[in-house]
Amino acid sequence: MTGGLIIDKSEGWTSHDVVARTRRLAGTRRVGHTGTLDPFATGVLVLCIGSATRLSSLIVGHEKEYLATMRLGWATDTQDRTGARVGDVAALESIPSDPETISRALEAMSGEQEQLPPMYSAKKVDGRALHTHARAGREVERKPVRIRAHLELAGPVRRNEDGTVDVDFRVTCSAGTYVRTLAHDLGARLGCGAHLDALRRTRVGRFTLSDAATLEALEGHVEERLVPPAALVADLPSRRLDEGEARAIRYGQAVPAADVTASGDCALLDSEGALVGIGALDPATGLVRPRIVLA
Repeated sequence: MTGGLIIDKSEGWTSHDVVARTRRLAGTRRVGHTGTLDPFATGVLVLCIGSATRLSSLIVGHEKEYLATMRLGWATDTQDRTGARVGDVAALESIPSDPETISRALEAMSGEQEQLPPMYSAKKVDGRALHTHARAGREVERKPVRIRAHLELAGPVRRNEDGTVDVDFRVTCSAGTYVRTLAHDLGARLGCGAHLDALRRTRVGRFTLSDAATLEALEGHVEERLVPPAALVADLPSRRLDEGEARAIRYGQAVPAADVTASGDCALLDSEGALVGIGALDPATGLVRPRIVLA
């Protein structure tokens, strides 16, 4: 069994929980995810099965979309609703609820920017995940990461009974972006503090919620929901191989570039469109050399 599964992750599950459950459903240990979702978040999680796990690194970098809700009023140490409040709770009159004011703040936060990874995250520093340092009460130095994000208002602004304000917003962003950090920084920009209250990932690359299935729906239906390896890398340039060339690639040998003219990865497909592997153009020789070969 080789290919991908597009999961609609439920709230409360870690990405590792989803992988463990899928291993049982698919009857194989060769299952890997292509980017984590926090337990309180839901939505699209792309898994790779069998030899397609070799493609995971290509999918991790795909653009992502989210539908998020932030609560204006206070910040938390985790930057989301699972954490403890930090700092003061904003006075009612200082919490904006005007959609135009909030839209301007979302627009100002859009574009390329440096983002500091949150302490409560899986990002590793000195070989250990940041959240392990945080839970031990240690603050460690982190380097900002260059990201790209577009934010826009996605629904009516709502004032709650306690005076806090909920804002639904849509995010399209590059890989490695922390949406809860965007919410935290938006709160600082608006001068009232904020944290992420809900998060649903709606797209990873070309895969959307319409392609996804819950783990419950996968029970007994894994094979029919399996996405072919070629579809997992359909955004890459491709090169069709004849029978001899496909055999050469499987033996780790280079083939003529043919219509491959750009540097970077390309999908190498056999005559029937099945993925043989991933290659890259060698400008010095004009040949495409295999970088990943599927069994």
